[in-house]
Amino acid sequence: LCELSSRDPLTGLANRREFELALASEIDRVARAGEPALMLMIDIDHFKKVNDQHGHAAGDLVLKAVAKALLECVRPMDMVARVGGEEFAIVMPNCPAAFGEAVAERVRRRVESMPVSIGLSQQIHVSVSIGGAFAPQWVRSSPALWIERADIQLYRAKAQGRNRVCLEPAAVSVVSARNRSRNSP
Repeated sequence: LCELSSRDPLTGLANRREFELALASEIDRVARAGEPALMLMIDIDHFKKVNDQHGHAAGDLVLKAVAKALLECVRPMDMVARVGGEEFAIVMPNCPAAFGEAVAERVRRRVESMPVSIGLSQQIHVSVSIGGAFAPQWVRSSPALWIERADIQLYRAKAQGRNRVCLEPAAVSVVSARNRSRNSP
């Protein structure tokens, strides 16, 4: 029952409920330890067109293929989730700003280069738009705010032409040792 309530049945990834629990836990960890963390919101570009032109069974194959590609691009400690129809999210603990862009680009390129077989001799290619936001270190934020900030970057990527990555600049949190100890439970 636990597995059923925490997994997306189509892709096998964590579902939105599990993602939100992990996100809250990661926010607590970042606030306590001050380690960096990145969240990526990923949306399949023109997914409606895939369903309209090739049918929902082909759309399901695309969702499964994208889910597999995302898992191949991240570390075992990262959480990949399907959070909506064609929207995915990745939470990456201990991911410094210097690596964020490279990881997001690796994900984008992997999906773009991957053919998806939708029939005996038919393949299609899809792309993704990615928006990302870093968790502010030493600050107890909220999951909703972190998601909103990553979504803003996702919408920016789509507005700039899709099949691209837009990351929010990493927040620089300068917090004294005294305030850090106050922020810890």
